[in-house]
Amino acid sequence: MNRSESHQKLEPHPVLPAYYARQDDRAAFVRRLFDETAPHYDRIERLFSLGSGARYRRQSLLKAGLRPGLRLVDIAVGTGLVAREAVAILGRESDVIGIDLSHAMLRAARARLTIPLIQGAAEHLPLADGSADFLTMGYALRHMSDLMSAFGEFHRVLRPGGKMLMLEIGRPSKRLGRLALSSYLGGVVPWFSRWATGQPAAQTLMRYYWETIENCVPVDAITDAMQRSGFAAIECRTDFHVLRSYTGRKD
Repeated sequence: MNRSESHQKLEPHPVLPAYYARQDDRAAFVRRLFDETAPHYDRIERLFSLGSGARYRRQSLLKAGLRPGLRLVDIAVGTGLVAREAVAILGRESDVIGIDLSHAMLRAARARLTIPLIQGAAEHLPLADGSADFLTMGYALRHMSDLMSAFGEFHRVLRPGGKMLMLEIGRPSKRLGRLALSSYLGGVVPWFSRWATGQPAAQTLMRYYWETIENCVPVDAITDAMQRSGFAAIECRTDFHVLRSYTGRKD
């Protein structure tokens, strides 16, 4: 892998003009949207995951090899949904660091966890080289501005032998499954999110959430970007036709 190849930009999805006009506007839109919905995010998550999210996150961490004694960095920590399960496995809050671009999300996480929390972007992590044994990112791949930059940063902060786990939602391969997921995540969940919170931004968040899923680059593009960023032993496991777990190791 040469330096020019590793810095070829890969956007997770094209511009979505219903939400922002130019690719350069994406980060500001995403930050504002998550700032506005942070107080309601856990309630929304319980709604669209039907209450099964915590168990799935914990099982995914265990399957990926997380164990006590490791130091973990959770990118796009949000309200701390993945970080909470990591703390339960590791046993010490000091072994988990959370990073997020949204100040409001960090405030929400701070109300639930006493882990170190840092404001920062996945594409420019404010961490030293080789400072983590394990790196996670839960359902935020679609909100990055450049996957190659983000994966390069993930590789940089991991020590040799360190592992990365990214949880995502993807479109089902079959038409009937796509229609069902579109109806649920693109229709029912946005409407119910606004009804349950009284906030129009909650409806916007979940509509945007679905459109980023529908327009996301395919699995092969993501795993290829991981490989070009230096990761080895790359896998993508799919559960229930839509839940994806990407794993990779830094040799």
